Amino acid sequence: MKRFAGGLVVLALLVLLARGANVRLDELFPLDVTTSVNNAAGSAPVVVVKAVDQSANAAIQQVIQRSNEEQVQAIAGRDSSAMADALTSDHYQELVQINRDLLNRGVASIKLVTLEWGAVAVNGGTATATTYETWTTTLSDGTTDQSRDRNDYSLVFDNGSWKIQSDVHPDQPQAIGRPGPSTTTPPSGSTVPGIPDNQSSSHNWSGYAAVGGVYTSVTGTWTVPQFSPNGPFGIDAAWVGIGGVRSHDLIQAGTQETVSGYGSTQYEAWVEMLPHPSRPVPLPVHAGDSVTVAISEASADQWLIAFANNTTGQAYQMTEQYASSHSSAEWVEEAPSSGRGNLLPLDNFGTIQFSGGSAVKDGQTLTIASANSRAITMINDTNQALAVPSGLSEDGTSFSVARTDATASRPARQSPGGRSRRVPRTGN
Repeated sequence: MKRFAGGLVVLALLVLLARGANVRLDELFPLDVTTSVNNAAGSAPVVVVKAVDQSANAAIQQVIQRSNEEQVQAIAGRDSSAMADALTSDHYQELVQINRDLLNRGVASIKLVTLEWGAVAVNGGTATATTYETWTTTLSDGTTDQSRDRNDYSLVFDNGSWKIQSDVHPDQPQAIGRPGPSTTTPPSGSTVPGIPDNQSSSHNWSGYAAVGGVYTSVTGTWTVPQFSPNGPFGIDAAWVGIGGVRSHDLIQAGTQETVSGYGSTQYEAWVEMLPHPSRPVPLPVHAGDSVTVAISEASADQWLIAFANNTTGQAYQMTEQYASSHSSAEWVEEAPSSGRGNLLPLDNFGTIQFSGGSAVKDGQTLTIASANSRAITMINDTNQALAVPSGLSEDGTSFSVARTDATASRPARQSPGGRSRRVPRTGN
């Protein structure tokens, strides 16, 4: 107590000296912008900044907190308009899409569990901030998922206030190796139904989709892509599925390749039934393997999912209960997404060949062509083609998807709710 009192006396003298010498206290006591402390309650770390930057730091933290709170409210009220005040116009449009995707995927609510602060840096009219956010997502069937992600925010000072310009998750690539669940979803931005021409576009699908009628089976074969060991980080997935183009249900199965960017590539086979997350199946797949996947309804809501690695001779099958709309069938090469709806870079898979494509529609086995399937071109956020399907073969069962040289879409802000294999549909 005596030491504390003595410190007050010394501080008072320094204040008086500073006033007399016209010296600011922050010049006497310069604070390191990178220093962080914890408060007595043990809550999230707080970044200590110089006095001249404290007001900007507080405003930046407040706008990020407000944006998160407004997204929770947007999902609860199915209205994103309140989020516009905290975001730039472009980023607001991204969040509107993300929220729509979450609702279409069956998300009932989201909750920010913890918000931990990292470094905050201000440079004139721009700023960056790092947070570590833990979110819980509740789906319409009552199941929940929780994830903790690093968020690197970029902000701009616009018309007297700070606004969030972007939010990326730099740690996501290291999380792709499936320590946790992921989610497959229908095409983002797809315009498959109801258009007059024979070409449609999507931000995450490329291939063929058939609509109209009742689909109870789909089959396809493809060759797992080969990647350069020195290639950049990227990811892709090939699959067949039932539903999802004109409905929110989707049962699908396929393979996924993740290029680490550090000289290795991970391959896996998986199955998924929305709104539940995907899960791997115990069938080893490798670069160059020919894989056949078939999904068939054996009886009402009972689906047989069969995998065959034609190269190794190994096979795996399972039976799942799932209520499907039977409204479409798909043969797709996809750009997956990471935790909370953020599109990941599409890898340079080259050209992937699909063959043996067929579906059972209204009780009749049809080829991709005879099912009147539409071609889907994957585009980036500047409408450049990323992955382009070829025309169908003469027998109507085969096609290829070629990766272009265009740059994949820049990451959008991720939407709360755990890692997802693919971005949800946008409502066709």
